[in-house]
Amino acid sequence: MFKAIADAAASGAETSLPGFGKFKLKDSPAREGRNPSTGATIAIAASKKLTFTPAKAIKDVLNGAEVPSEGAT
Repeated sequence: MFKAIADAAASGAETSLPGFGKFKLKDSPAREGRNPSTGATIAIAASKKLTFTPAKAIKDVLNGAEVPSEGAT
């Protein structure tokens, strides 16, 4: 399953797991940062990141909602 998600992300496709969430690719632009030890300015290269957005059901459970039972409607 992890390989399928990684392969889809590498091709730029979004992977959705119904009731769980979505994995999608996000581009982070190049930017300037600071070395925390020296305070010197450094260049941080552009990169791609895999992001996860949980489904509403997962968010509800994490925020204290009751877990729906298997046979509930």
